Amino acid sequence: MVELNDQRVLQDVGIYRYHHPLEDAAAYKDRLEAVNARIDEYVKTGRAVLASDMFTFDGSLAKGRKMTADFSKLMLRAYNAEADNCVRSLRSGNVRTAVARLERAMAAIERLGAIMEMRVNPDYHQVRVEELELTADFQMKVQEERERAREERAELKEQQRVERELAAEREKLDKERAHYLGVLEALRAKGDDAAVAELEGRLHDIDAAIEANDYRAANIRAGYIYVISNVGALGPNVVKIGMTRRLEPRDRVRELGDASVPFLYDTHALFFSEDAITLENELHKAFADRRVNHVNARREFFFATPAEVRELLLEKVGGLLEFNEKPEAPEYFQSCGLWPAFDA
Repeated sequence: MVELNDQRVLQDVGIYRYHHPLEDAAAYKDRLEAVNARIDEYVKTGRAVLASDMFTFDGSLAKGRKMTADFSKLMLRAYNAEADNCVRSLRSGNVRTAVARLERAMAAIERLGAIMEMRVNPDYHQVRVEELELTADFQMKVQEERERAREERAELKEQQRVERELAAEREKLDKERAHYLGVLEALRAKGDDAAVAELEGRLHDIDAAIEANDYRAANIRAGYIYVISNVGALGPNVVKIGMTRRLEPRDRVRELGDASVPFLYDTHALFFSEDAITLENELHKAFADRRVNHVNARREFFFATPAEVRELLLEKVGGLLEFNEKPEAPEYFQSCGLWPAFDA
Protein backbone atom coordinates (compact mmCIF):
# COMPACT_ATOMS: atom_id res chain seq x y z
CA MET A 1 0.00 0.00 0.00
CA VAL A 2 1.23 3.50 -0.91
CA GLU A 3 -0.01 6.50 1.07
CA LEU A 4 -1.18 9.04 -1.52
CA ASN A 5 -2.53 11.70 0.85
CA ASP A 6 0.26 14.28 0.65
CA GLN A 7 -1.01 16.32 3.61
CA ARG A 8 -1.09 13.25 5.84
CA VAL A 9 2.38 12.22 4.74
CA LEU A 10 3.75 15.69 5.47
CA GLN A 11 2.13 15.70 8.91
CA ASP A 12 3.65 12.31 9.66
CA VAL A 13 7.07 13.48 8.58
CA GLY A 14 6.88 16.74 10.54
CA ILE A 15 9.35 19.52 9.82
CA TYR A 16 11.11 19.13 6.49
CA ARG A 17 14.60 17.68 6.82
CA TYR A 18 17.02 18.15 3.95
CA HIS A 19 18.28 14.89 2.47
CA HIS A 20 21.40 16.54 1.04
CA PRO A 21 22.12 19.77 2.96
CA LEU A 22 23.67 22.32 0.60
CA GLU A 23 24.30 26.03 0.88
CA ASP A 24 21.78 27.47 -1.57
CA ALA A 25 19.48 26.72 -4.51
CA ALA A 26 22.29 27.19 -7.03
CA ALA A 27 24.26 24.39 -5.34
CA TYR A 28 21.25 22.08 -5.60
CA LYS A 29 20.85 22.93 -9.26
CA ASP A 30 24.49 22.04 -9.93
CA ARG A 31 24.13 18.75 -8.02
CA LEU A 32 20.98 17.90 -9.99
CA GLU A 33 22.84 18.45 -13.27
CA ALA A 34 25.52 16.02 -12.09
CA VAL A 35 22.87 13.44 -11.13
CA ASN A 36 21.18 13.79 -14.52
CA ALA A 37 24.53 13.15 -16.18
CA ARG A 38 24.88 9.93 -14.16
CA ILE A 39 21.36 8.88 -15.19
CA ASP A 40 22.22 9.42 -18.86
CA GLU A 41 25.41 7.42 -18.43
CA TYR A 42 23.53 4.41 -16.99
CA VAL A 43 21.07 4.48 -19.90
CA LYS A 44 23.71 4.92 -22.62
CA THR A 45 25.86 2.07 -21.33
CA GLY A 46 22.89 -0.28 -20.90
CA ARG A 47 23.40 -0.66 -17.14
CA ALA A 48 20.05 0.77 -16.06
CA VAL A 49 18.29 -2.61 -16.36
CA LEU A 50 19.89 -5.94 -15.44
CA ALA A 51 18.77 -9.12 -17.22
CA SER A 52 19.97 -12.63 -18.01
CA ASP A 53 21.92 -13.06 -21.26
CA MET A 54 21.18 -16.80 -21.34
CA PHE A 55 17.46 -16.58 -22.10
CA THR A 56 16.47 -18.46 -25.28
CA PHE A 57 13.50 -17.89 -27.54
CA ASP A 58 12.26 -20.41 -30.09
CA GLY A 59 15.33 -22.44 -29.28
CA SER A 60 17.68 -19.60 -30.25
CA LEU A 61 20.00 -17.83 -27.80
CA ALA A 62 20.44 -14.93 -30.25
CA LYS A 63 16.68 -14.43 -30.51
CA GLY A 64 16.42 -14.68 -26.73
CA ARG A 65 19.05 -12.00 -26.22
CA LYS A 66 17.35 -9.72 -28.76
CA MET A 67 14.01 -10.25 -27.06
CA THR A 68 15.62 -9.55 -23.68
CA ALA A 69 17.21 -6.35 -25.02
CA ASP A 70 13.91 -5.13 -26.53
CA PHE A 71 11.96 -6.00 -23.40
CA SER A 72 14.58 -4.27 -21.25
CA LYS A 73 14.16 -1.06 -23.27
CA LEU A 74 10.38 -1.27 -22.86
CA MET A 75 10.65 -1.83 -19.12
CA LEU A 76 13.20 0.95 -18.74
CA ARG A 77 10.93 3.31 -20.63
CA ALA A 78 8.05 2.46 -18.28
CA TYR A 79 10.25 2.91 -15.20
CA ASN A 80 11.70 6.21 -16.44
CA ALA A 81 8.22 7.47 -17.30
CA GLU A 82 7.14 6.80 -13.72
CA ALA A 83 10.34 8.39 -12.36
CA ASP A 84 9.91 11.50 -14.53
CA ASN A 85 6.27 11.74 -13.47
CA CYS A 86 7.30 11.55 -9.81
CA VAL A 87 9.78 14.40 -10.37
CA ARG A 88 7.21 16.56 -12.19
CA SER A 89 4.49 16.01 -9.58
CA LEU A 90 6.81 16.52 -6.61
CA ARG A 91 5.60 19.33 -4.40
CA SER A 92 5.76 20.48 -0.79
CA GLY A 93 8.51 18.01 -0.07
CA ASN A 94 6.30 14.88 -0.40
CA VAL A 95 9.36 12.75 -1.16
CA ARG A 96 8.16 9.71 0.73
CA THR A 97 5.10 9.35 -1.47
CA ALA A 98 7.17 9.77 -4.66
CA VAL A 99 9.80 7.22 -3.60
CA ALA A 100 7.09 4.72 -2.66
CA ARG A 101 5.54 5.09 -6.13
CA LEU A 102 8.89 4.57 -7.81
CA GLU A 103 9.65 1.50 -5.72
CA ARG A 104 6.26 0.08 -6.68
CA ALA A 105 7.14 0.53 -10.36
CA MET A 106 10.50 -1.11 -9.76
CA ALA A 107 8.84 -4.13 -8.09
CA ALA A 108 6.31 -4.46 -10.95
CA ILE A 109 9.10 -4.58 -13.52
CA GLU A 110 10.91 -7.26 -11.54
CA ARG A 111 7.73 -9.38 -11.39
CA LEU A 112 7.02 -9.03 -15.11
CA GLY A 113 10.62 -9.78 -16.06
CA ALA A 114 11.15 -12.64 -13.64
CA ILE A 115 11.43 -15.25 -16.40
CA MET A 116 14.33 -13.31 -17.93
CA GLU A 117 15.78 -12.47 -14.50
CA MET A 118 15.14 -8.84 -15.42
CA ARG A 119 15.15 -6.04 -12.86
CA VAL A 120 16.01 -2.37 -12.53
CA ASN A 121 19.62 -1.95 -11.47
CA PRO A 122 19.48 -1.04 -7.74
CA ASP A 123 22.30 1.45 -8.28
CA TYR A 124 20.33 3.13 -11.07
CA HIS A 125 17.22 3.18 -8.89
CA GLN A 126 19.22 4.81 -6.10
CA VAL A 127 20.37 7.55 -8.48
CA ARG A 128 16.75 8.23 -9.42
CA VAL A 129 15.80 8.34 -5.74
CA GLU A 130 18.65 10.80 -5.19
CA GLU A 131 17.20 12.87 -8.03
CA LEU A 132 13.84 12.98 -6.22
CA GLU A 133 15.46 13.95 -2.92
CA LEU A 134 17.55 16.68 -4.52
CA THR A 135 14.54 18.00 -6.43
CA ALA A 136 12.54 18.21 -3.19
CA ASP A 137 15.48 19.86 -1.42
CA PHE A 138 15.84 22.31 -4.32
CA GLN A 139 12.15 23.22 -4.22
CA MET A 140 12.24 23.77 -0.46
CA LYS A 141 15.43 25.83 -0.66
CA VAL A 142 13.94 28.02 -3.41
CA GLN A 143 10.84 28.52 -1.27
CA GLU A 144 13.00 29.45 1.74
CA GLU A 145 15.10 31.88 -0.29
CA ARG A 146 12.02 33.55 -1.75
CA GLU A 147 10.46 33.88 1.70
CA ARG A 148 13.71 35.22 3.13
CA ALA A 149 14.05 37.73 0.28
CA ARG A 150 10.45 38.85 0.77
CA GLU A 151 10.98 39.32 4.50
CA GLU A 152 14.27 41.13 3.95
CA ARG A 153 12.54 43.51 1.55
CA ALA A 154 9.83 44.07 4.13
CA GLU A 155 12.45 44.71 6.83
CA LEU A 156 14.30 47.13 4.56
CA LYS A 157 11.06 48.92 3.77
CA GLU A 158 10.26 49.14 7.47
CA GLN A 159 13.78 50.42 8.23
CA GLN A 160 13.48 53.10 5.55
CA ARG A 161 10.09 54.12 6.94
CA VAL A 162 11.58 54.45 10.43
CA GLU A 163 14.47 56.53 9.09
CA ARG A 164 12.03 58.85 7.32
CA GLU A 165 9.95 59.18 10.47
CA LEU A 166 12.99 60.04 12.59
CA ALA A 167 14.28 62.52 9.99
CA ALA A 168 10.87 64.19 9.74
CA GLU A 169 10.57 64.35 13.53
CA ARG A 170 14.06 65.90 13.80
CA GLU A 171 13.18 68.49 11.17
CA LYS A 172 9.97 69.37 12.99
CA LEU A 173 11.78 69.69 16.33
CA ASP A 174 14.52 71.84 14.79
CA LYS A 175 11.92 74.22 13.32
CA GLU A 176 10.05 74.35 16.60
CA ARG A 177 13.25 75.02 18.52
CA ALA A 178 14.30 77.81 16.12
CA HIS A 179 10.86 79.39 16.47
CA TYR A 180 10.98 79.32 20.26
CA LEU A 181 14.49 80.75 20.29
CA GLY A 182 13.28 83.73 18.24
CA VAL A 183 10.33 84.27 20.54
CA LEU A 184 12.58 83.90 23.58
CA GLU A 185 14.88 86.70 22.42
CA ALA A 186 11.89 88.96 21.91
CA LEU A 187 10.53 88.19 25.39
CA ARG A 188 13.90 88.82 26.97
CA ALA A 189 14.09 92.18 25.21
CA LYS A 190 10.68 93.05 26.70
CA GLY A 191 11.79 91.89 30.15
CA ASP A 192 8.90 89.40 30.51
CA ASP A 193 10.65 87.08 32.97
CA ALA A 194 7.63 84.84 33.62
CA ALA A 195 7.12 84.14 29.91
CA VAL A 196 10.86 83.62 29.47
CA ALA A 197 10.94 80.99 32.24
CA GLU A 198 7.96 79.17 30.73
CA LEU A 199 9.51 79.22 27.27
CA GLU A 200 12.88 78.02 28.56
CA GLY A 201 11.09 75.03 30.08
CA ARG A 202 9.54 74.32 26.71
CA LEU A 203 12.95 74.59 25.04
CA HIS A 204 14.33 72.15 27.58
CA ASP A 205 11.62 69.65 26.60
CA ILE A 206 12.41 70.13 22.91
CA ASP A 207 16.13 69.59 23.51
CA ALA A 208 15.31 66.35 25.38
CA ALA A 209 13.10 65.23 22.48
CA ILE A 210 15.87 65.99 19.99
CA GLU A 211 18.34 63.99 22.09
CA ALA A 212 15.94 61.03 22.25
CA ASN A 213 15.29 61.22 18.52
CA ASP A 214 19.02 61.26 17.74
CA TYR A 215 19.53 58.30 20.06
CA ARG A 216 16.83 56.33 18.23
CA ALA A 217 18.39 57.19 14.86
CA ALA A 218 21.87 56.13 15.99
CA ASN A 219 20.91 53.02 17.93
CA ILE A 220 19.27 50.53 15.57
CA ARG A 221 18.69 48.06 18.43
CA ALA A 222 16.40 50.41 20.34
CA GLY A 223 12.67 49.99 19.84
CA TYR A 224 9.35 48.81 21.22
CA ILE A 225 8.43 45.23 22.10
CA TYR A 226 4.75 44.59 21.45
CA VAL A 227 2.47 41.73 22.49
CA ILE A 228 -0.73 41.59 20.45
CA SER A 229 -3.53 39.14 19.73
CA ASN A 230 -6.35 38.68 17.26
CA VAL A 231 -8.92 36.36 18.78
CA GLY A 232 -11.21 36.65 15.76
CA ALA A 233 -8.52 35.59 13.27
CA LEU A 234 -6.20 33.40 15.35
CA GLY A 235 -8.41 32.16 18.16
CA PRO A 236 -7.83 32.46 21.91
CA ASN A 237 -4.45 31.99 23.60
CA VAL A 238 -2.40 32.91 20.54
CA VAL A 239 -0.20 36.00 20.64
CA LYS A 240 2.25 37.70 18.35
CA ILE A 241 5.48 38.91 20.00
CA GLY A 242 7.37 41.38 17.85
CA MET A 243 9.35 44.60 17.85
CA THR A 244 9.23 47.88 15.97
CA ARG A 245 11.44 50.95 15.82
CA ARG A 246 8.56 53.25 14.92
CA LEU A 247 8.17 56.48 16.87
CA GLU A 248 4.55 55.50 17.35
CA PRO A 249 4.50 51.68 17.78
CA ARG A 250 0.71 51.52 17.45
CA ASP A 251 1.10 52.52 13.80
CA ARG A 252 2.85 49.18 13.25
CA VAL A 253 0.10 47.30 15.08
CA ARG A 254 -2.54 49.00 12.93
CA GLU A 255 -0.63 48.00 9.79
CA LEU A 256 -0.60 44.36 10.88
CA GLY A 257 -4.38 44.49 11.16
CA ASP A 258 -4.83 45.37 7.49
CA ALA A 259 -7.12 43.69 4.97
CA SER A 260 -5.28 40.35 5.30
CA VAL A 261 -7.11 39.65 8.59
CA PRO A 262 -10.81 40.19 9.31
CA PHE A 263 -10.32 42.06 12.59
CA LEU A 264 -7.90 44.53 14.15
CA TYR A 265 -5.24 43.36 16.59
CA ASP A 266 -5.55 44.02 20.31
CA THR A 267 -2.47 45.40 22.07
CA HIS A 268 -1.66 43.76 25.40
CA ALA A 269 1.78 45.23 26.10
CA LEU A 270 4.15 47.86 24.74
CA PHE A 271 7.62 48.22 26.19
CA PHE A 272 10.50 50.41 25.04
CA SER A 273 13.93 48.77 25.27
CA GLU A 274 17.37 50.06 24.42
CA ASP A 275 18.10 46.58 23.08
CA ALA A 276 14.73 45.48 21.74
CA ILE A 277 16.31 43.02 19.29
CA THR A 278 17.91 40.97 22.08
CA LEU A 279 14.81 41.13 24.24
CA GLU A 280 12.61 39.97 21.37
CA ASN A 281 14.96 37.03 20.68
CA GLU A 282 14.89 36.03 24.36
CA LEU A 283 11.10 36.04 24.40
CA HIS A 284 10.96 33.97 21.22
CA LYS A 285 13.40 31.42 22.68
CA ALA A 286 11.39 31.17 25.88
CA PHE A 287 8.27 30.24 23.90
CA ALA A 288 10.07 28.28 21.15
CA ASP A 289 8.23 25.04 21.93
CA ARG A 290 4.91 26.88 21.58
CA ARG A 291 5.44 28.28 18.11
CA VAL A 292 2.44 28.14 15.79
CA ASN A 293 4.72 27.79 12.75
CA HIS A 294 7.62 25.44 13.48
CA VAL A 295 8.97 25.63 9.92
CA ASN A 296 9.46 29.38 9.50
CA ALA A 297 10.96 30.88 12.65
CA ARG A 298 10.32 34.39 11.32
CA ARG A 299 6.61 33.92 11.98
CA GLU A 300 6.23 35.39 15.46
CA PHE A 301 3.01 33.71 16.63
CA PHE A 302 2.91 31.59 19.78
CA PHE A 303 0.42 29.51 21.73
CA ALA A 304 0.51 31.59 24.92
CA THR A 305 -1.65 33.91 26.95
CA PRO A 306 -0.80 37.59 27.41
CA ALA A 307 -0.40 36.91 31.14
CA GLU A 308 2.32 34.32 30.46
CA VAL A 309 4.24 36.80 28.32
CA ARG A 310 3.81 39.45 31.00
CA GLU A 311 5.36 37.17 33.64
CA LEU A 312 8.41 36.65 31.47
CA LEU A 313 8.68 40.37 30.70
CA LEU A 314 8.52 41.18 34.40
CA GLU A 315 11.42 38.79 35.03
CA LYS A 316 13.56 40.40 32.33
CA VAL A 317 12.71 44.10 32.43
CA GLY A 318 10.82 44.81 35.63
CA GLY A 319 7.65 46.90 35.77
CA LEU A 320 5.50 47.49 32.70
CA LEU A 321 3.87 50.87 32.23
CA GLU A 322 1.01 49.42 30.19
CA PHE A 323 -0.53 45.97 30.12
CA ASN A 324 -3.98 44.69 29.14
CA GLU A 325 -4.68 41.02 29.82
CA LYS A 326 -8.09 40.65 28.17
CA PRO A 327 -8.56 41.51 24.50
CA GLU A 328 -11.27 44.06 23.78
CA ALA A 329 -11.88 42.81 20.22
CA PRO A 330 -15.07 44.89 19.78
CA GLU A 331 -15.47 44.14 16.06
CA TYR A 332 -15.13 40.40 16.66
CA PHE A 333 -17.56 40.18 19.57
CA GLN A 334 -20.12 42.40 17.83
CA SER A 335 -19.86 40.30 14.65
CA CYS A 336 -20.22 36.85 16.27
CA GLY A 337 -23.96 37.13 16.78
CA LEU A 338 -24.52 38.04 13.13
CA TRP A 339 -22.60 35.12 11.60
CA PRO A 340 -24.59 32.54 9.59
CA ALA A 341 -24.93 29.07 11.10
CA PHE A 342 -23.02 26.26 9.39
CA ASP A 343 -23.64 22.55 9.72
CA ALA A 344 -20.74 20.68 11.30
